Amino acid sequence: MVKNDNESEKVGGYRQIMKATSIFGGVQVFNIIISIIRSKVIAVLLGPTGMGIAGLLTSTTALIGSLTNFGLGVSSVKDIAAANETKDDLEISKVVVVVRRLVWFTGLLGALITLILAPWLSELSFGNSDYTIAFLWLSITLLFNQLTSGQNVLLQGLRKLNFLAKANMFGSALGLLVSFPLYYYFEIRGIVPALILTTIITFLVNLYFSNKIPIQKIQVTLSETKTQGKGMMLMGFMLSLSGIMTVGSSYVVRIFISNTGGVDDVGFFNAAFAIINTYVGLVFTAMATDYYPRLSGVAQDNKKATLLINQQADIAILILAPVLAVFIIFINWVVILLYSTKFAPIDSMLHWMALGMFFKAASWSISFILLAKGASKVFFWNELIANIYGLGLNLLGYYLFGLEGLGISFLINYVLYLVQVFILARYKYGFKFNTDFHKIFVIQFISAMSCFFIIKFTPLPYSYIYGTPIILFSAWYSFKELDKRMDLKELLGKITKKK
Repeated sequence: MVKNDNESEKVGGYRQIMKATSIFGGVQVFNIIISIIRSKVIAVLLGPTGMGIAGLLTSTTALIGSLTNFGLGVSSVKDIAAANETKDDLEISKVVVVVRRLVWFTGLLGALITLILAPWLSELSFGNSDYTIAFLWLSITLLFNQLTSGQNVLLQGLRKLNFLAKANMFGSALGLLVSFPLYYYFEIRGIVPALILTTIITFLVNLYFSNKIPIQKIQVTLSETKTQGKGMMLMGFMLSLSGIMTVGSSYVVRIFISNTGGVDDVGFFNAAFAIINTYVGLVFTAMATDYYPRLSGVAQDNKKATLLINQQADIAILILAPVLAVFIIFINWVVILLYSTKFAPIDSMLHWMALGMFFKAASWSISFILLAKGASKVFFWNELIANIYGLGLNLLGYYLFGLEGLGISFLINYVLYLVQVFILARYKYGFKFNTDFHKIFVIQFISAMSCFFIIKFTPLPYSYIYGTPIILFSAWYSFKELDKRMDLKELLGKITKKK
């Protein structure tokens, strides 16, 4: 059967999404493994004290970085992607030069502020001035982290996915290899050198891959830099404010939990969000790497943007749904595997959060349109409103129902957020979900709800027996729908022939 151009374009779009998701899904898994190994090495070689020192040093410098990097790691992707869509080499080169100047400026700003505030940061973090020298040295990491972000932006905006994936993986692996002997031989004294060398190595790896991309050398005046960079800095500033709001509301929730229920509940809260955001949420991270620059490239055409958002939402639900079904039925084993039996109290919280992930997937797909359009003020107010009712729901949920209440508030929060961003995108950009998405969402959400009721009202091990057929149905339905959109059988046939 011969496909027309429109059908071929749609199939190509779905395949591109799956390609990017599979590549960066693998990268995220690899990075998580490296992160687990690094944490284990620090825990074994440095003990709780060393782990605490490393955590305070990195979290403090990360906070300074978030305040001074102006969100360029996200905002400038839009400009590079839009320039790339024009196929104009001069325009691409101009944007790249501007981005590189901005990351140098913001990186030096972060380093300078860390240098000046080093004594105060030591007092704030450790209650004494013993770590002033450590923060003076770590100011270097602010510069190199921002320069690395500039290289990543180039690779992501120009959609050099293979280079970006390799840079992430090699950077993580080499950073671990350098850190291990420093921790082994110098113990706690090796923390600062390890952090510095890791950031420098990560930068050099990213620089190596970004230099593989031919960029014309052109002269860009300071006036042009200011004009071109104004939009990036404004959007980035709004992104930074949004990030600060999110961190702030999360901090308030943790303080409230600590004062109301105790430190143990704070640990349970952290563990649950680590699972849902790190292990399940890696799907979003993987998809966003290619999705954001692609959407930025077509953002000025509302019809093309609507088509891409629907495609992305379809793929997100179809990939996540079987995973979430397994997650709901076997969550107790997941928690034991990742933590221990002591963390069993978070099971019920995670059941509700798994349902909330369906609404997060849909709202997440839409919300990128604000970034892609460069609607910085709309984005800020959208996130501010969401943070306000999100914070209120979390406080109320925990006060009324404890840890399970936090799961319920997560679900309600993303239902409201989906309604909010849908109305906003519908009103401003004429967006709407197509019939196919509604069908996929309803069928897969009903499957997840069935798993939810089984695990809530059926004793073990019968819940495993009754839940498994639903998991298999969800997986079969996802495969069938993916095959319809991407012609998986034809694709697999081509791969087989190549072999």
